[in-house]
Amino acid sequence: MKFYTILVFALFPFALLAQSPKIIQKPITWDKERVQLSLDYLKNRHGLIQSSPVIHPKMIVVHWTANNSVKATFNTFNPVRLPGRPELTKASALNVSSQFVIDRDGTIYQFLPDSIFARHTIGLNYCAIGIENIGSRQNPLTAAQLKANEELIRYLRKKYPIEIVIGHHEYQRFKKTTWWKETDPNYITGKDDPGDKFMNTLRAHLQDLKLKPLP
Repeated sequence: MKFYTILVFALFPFALLAQSPKIIQKPITWDKERVQLSLDYLKNRHGLIQSSPVIHPKMIVVHWTANNSVKATFNTFNPVRLPGRPELTKASALNVSSQFVIDRDGTIYQFLPDSIFARHTIGLNYCAIGIENIGSRQNPLTAAQLKANEELIRYLRKKYPIEIVIGHHEYQRFKKTTWWKETDPNYITGKDDPGDKFMNTLRAHLQDLKLKPLP
């Protein structure tokens, strides 16, 4: 394990205590280069100059991975630099990642501390925790994943002032709001994950939290 990965997780001992759902720690590489690329992204894409790549979570974005395993997702996120994908590398060399990944059986894995920056949603990374779910259009998310997302979001809501929960496919609805921080108005990618059916069901299960509606 990289020194910086150990250091970052050591900064958040409370994250390992009194957890509501069971969360398996599976940290991706967090080294000096990833720190610098994250700071560069915050500055160049979100217009935020920071001394450390932390976020103050107010939003959760739910995704699907479009692959079939946690291992494949880990192998995708673990490299510091993004291989290929010119539609993304033009904006930054920083690899995509997410704080959490949920397997088909509902097992929750944590790839990064929940208040550390991850590149997962254009315009919103600076305030959003990402939850990836193993699945795709061909392999819809499971009932176990729905339950795990609900449990994880309830846990995160106890730690942070989470105001809203969205699907990745809904992120462009924030372009004309104060949430949106992206320096290039033309930097947009089309997304369809995880779909209206899953998100409407998930938000119905979270109705008692009185989250804000989508814009």
